Amino acid sequence: MELKNPVTGASAGISNLLGAFAAMADNTDLNTVLERVISASCQLVDARFGALGVIGPDQTLGNFITVGLDDDQISRIPSLPQGHGVLGLLIAQPHPVRLHDLREHDVAVGFPAHHPQMKSFLGVPIRIHGTVFGNLYLTEKNGGGDFTDTDEELLVALAAAASVAIVNSRLYDESTRRTRWLEGGLSAVRELLEQTDHVRSPLESVAHHALHASQSDLTVVLRDFGHQRGLLCEAASGVNAACVTGRSGAHWALLDDLPALSPPLLLTPADIDRLLPEAPVATVSTALLIRLAGTGERQFLLIGRQTGSPPFSTVDREMVRSFTSHVSLALELLRVHRQREQEAVFGDRDRIARDLHDLVIQRLFAAGLSIQSLRKFVSDPEPLERISTVTGELDSTIRELRDTIYSLRSVPQGASTFTSSIFALVAAAFDGYDLQPVLQLSGPIDAAIDPECADHVRAVLSEGLSNALRHAHAHSITVTLQALPDRLELRISDDGSGFEETPSRSGLANMRRRADLCSGTLSISSAPSKGTNVVLTVPLRT
Repeated sequence: MELKNPVTGASAGISNLLGAFAAMADNTDLNTVLERVISASCQLVDARFGALGVIGPDQTLGNFITVGLDDDQISRIPSLPQGHGVLGLLIAQPHPVRLHDLREHDVAVGFPAHHPQMKSFLGVPIRIHGTVFGNLYLTEKNGGGDFTDTDEELLVALAAAASVAIVNSRLYDESTRRTRWLEGGLSAVRELLEQTDHVRSPLESVAHHALHASQSDLTVVLRDFGHQRGLLCEAASGVNAACVTGRSGAHWALLDDLPALSPPLLLTPADIDRLLPEAPVATVSTALLIRLAGTGERQFLLIGRQTGSPPFSTVDREMVRSFTSHVSLALELLRVHRQREQEAVFGDRDRIARDLHDLVIQRLFAAGLSIQSLRKFVSDPEPLERISTVTGELDSTIRELRDTIYSLRSVPQGASTFTSSIFALVAAAFDGYDLQPVLQLSGPIDAAIDPECADHVRAVLSEGLSNALRHAHAHSITVTLQALPDRLELRISDDGSGFEETPSRSGLANMRRRADLCSGTLSISSAPSKGTNVVLTVPLRT
């Protein structure tokens, strides 16, 4: 019988241990580090199966990573261990445990169906700054023997090195997360202020950049209209975004006391169902909610993750406040910039109105008096008739100019944005009806449309909603308004009774006249029991 040289065995163990240290230090991604810790552990003590269980806040195994089981075996096991039986022994008593047969231990609870049978066992806790991060579990020593004292000592040393690698990986992960959040916020601010994206609206840009900065599954911007009108999803990005955009939710009293830029709320699935009632089941299972500041509206940013995604970390909660403060400031600057542009337009209109009144009308009036004074020098009926015609034309021109002056001065200086007026118009139209509207806005609408065209679009929307609510007997009405590179498109769709021939209503004639006034086109398509689609297309100035 050949005996092993203990010096050679110790050297081999130390060599394997050093190789394990190098393998763990070769990567900074936390999941990769954890996988390499398990692989190195199995190689170090010659184990067939290995696992690392990360202890969660509730003292159960929140994350369980295995080595030695193939994908088919893992898929057949009903559920991964939660930290009961022998595995839970290390959670309750964080000290090395070495067993000849783990199935015979007093706290053993057996294996689930389709789980490979295991006998020899070695478990060691991994400590980080005095706190147990998780446990290493090794089973089935190759060759059928038991794990030795040397195996335990080597694994304890490996666990100590693993704790250092995990700490470094966590620091790197936090640094990466902070950098990603900061870059996402800066990109959003740049896009908002420079208006480099001509497809997304400002709030769509916020949702888009928040999704990528947080590495989440769904981001939503909500507007709270108060107790009577509830919440409306203004923009969304990510999984099932189209299902929630434009949808309404019930008012949540907790939002009344949520100040701007306060720490985000961690939402439960019940909270998410309240805020996003139209979202498909299990769209997201956890979410952060924070209020946007300085936008002039009660708007909130929701960042959600699905089951199986990493939980929100402390860094996420800190950096979402930084991201929100940056984009809130950019939205406020954008609002002020547009308000100044609007005030400049109104100032020009006032100046033009004054010039028309003080100069043009006065000169026309004086010209009319001069022409009238020619009557005393003319006796022929034909010239007298021509003088009467000219003075009548001048009087008509003066009246039209007065109407123009009135229209130039009729727009209030503090007028709200076009999108805000659309929200208010839709809310007012549905007031008193049990039907909930679906309102979907996309693209830089406020920047694209001029005030005169906006009046015509609002008139068409008001008339279209009125017809749908009074005559269609619909179960749902959807309003879609989008700014495309060359045109603005308004669509009003319902699933109501429909019709074969377009009714001869004065309201429809007014809608067509409004479309003509803004050089647009209006199309109405319908069929009995198929609902109605009203589409207004308005060309935009380039």
